[in-house]
Amino acid sequence: MQVTTEAVSGVARRLNVSVPTSRVNEQFEARLKRTAKTAKINGFRPGKVPVNVVRREYGAGIYQEVVNDIIRDTVFEAIQQEKINAVGMPNIEKVENKDDALVFEATVEVYPEVEVNAFDALEVERKTTEINDKDVDVMIENLQKQRQTWAVTKGMAKKDMQVTFDFEGSIEGEIFEGGSAQDFKLVLGSGRMIPGFEDGIVGMKAGEEKVIDVTFPEDYQAENLAGKQAQFKITVKQVEKPKLPEIDAEFLKVFGLTEEEGVEKLKADVRKNMEREVKNGLRNQIKAAAFDALVAANEIEVPNAMVAQEIDRQRQQMIQQFTQQFGAQGAKAFDSSLLPDDLFKEQAEKSVKLGVLVSKVLADAKLEVDQTRVDAYIEDMASSYEDPTEVIEYFKTDAKQRQQIEAVVLEDQVVDFILASAKVTNKAVTYDELLKEQQARQQG
Repeated sequence: MQVTTEAVSGVARRLNVSVPTSRVNEQFEARLKRTAKTAKINGFRPGKVPVNVVRREYGAGIYQEVVNDIIRDTVFEAIQQEKINAVGMPNIEKVENKDDALVFEATVEVYPEVEVNAFDALEVERKTTEINDKDVDVMIENLQKQRQTWAVTKGMAKKDMQVTFDFEGSIEGEIFEGGSAQDFKLVLGSGRMIPGFEDGIVGMKAGEEKVIDVTFPEDYQAENLAGKQAQFKITVKQVEKPKLPEIDAEFLKVFGLTEEEGVEKLKADVRKNMEREVKNGLRNQIKAAAFDALVAANEIEVPNAMVAQEIDRQRQQMIQQFTQQFGAQGAKAFDSSLLPDDLFKEQAEKSVKLGVLVSKVLADAKLEVDQTRVDAYIEDMASSYEDPTEVIEYFKTDAKQRQQIEAVVLEDQVVDFILASAKVTNKAVTYDELLKEQQARQQG
């Protein structure tokens, strides 16, 4: 077999493969003989069919099978012979039968060879934040809101109040399907309804009726309503204002605290959890900032096969999240066509580029996972559980779980390596700003 290779692009190689005709003919004759032993042809006993008869009856098909098998085998032999770091399956082109050889072309994508630019030109912004007493008070108030009850009021409906009402929607005097409901409950300011709907209820009292004018958004999911002006007849039945629970013995018990430990112990525990959350948030922020700068400073070409694999991974991840949220039945009814490749392509390309660059940084810097940092990471994570020793033991005995932690720690080591040379500026942000940025990054 003879092979020549040429570069089609930075991530693609074309192989010109020539297989001697003698190899093709040898396999063809061998397969004819095997077929003759099992072929069923009228006039001949099983296993007694002459090879020439098999050649006449099935020769063309058998020959094509042999050619296909030889191409399949030799293309991978050629890739190995040429020491090509292939990605994905090769694409076979231009198959020809010549007098002395079977020749074909195969295009295969290859893992990109890159050189990472120096880090001293990278500009990375590091966020910093501190937890203050006000942040802790707001968090405790949020814990109260999660357990709030509702108290009926005769006053006007305001933002954050819950309103029970009937509504009936119409367009140009005609009631439309799905535009009516009885005893509908809505917390004003929740943003559940179309723009203008909740604002129209603000100021109403129990027993009042009102007609409000609203316009459906142009991109509304029901095409027959998109962009249409509508009127809704609102009949308010009940207005309730939120009632926060007292921080008493019952409330403290929910968080495993006694009345003697009191609110100060609750504040201390809340602050500790918030500080842990901030620590993780800051680590994720600086990692994202460093990696974004790394990708932006190194324009590289990546194979389509790697991008396609990453698109599939991200799609499956989204389906798994959907399953966790809506259950197996909900996932089964989910239309996967709503998740086309274009939905993931940009992020997938970025992820693949980052993976290639990080691998190169690891190789160039000869970085290996720091097991001391792994142990510290596990201990820190375990400290939030009721029995930290049980969690630590779990990660010691489960190799797969520990490997996942090692991967995270190794990424942190890459970030530290980059930041050691990059231009890093610090920016102080509030606790809320940090959380909002983290949520936006997860949703993006």
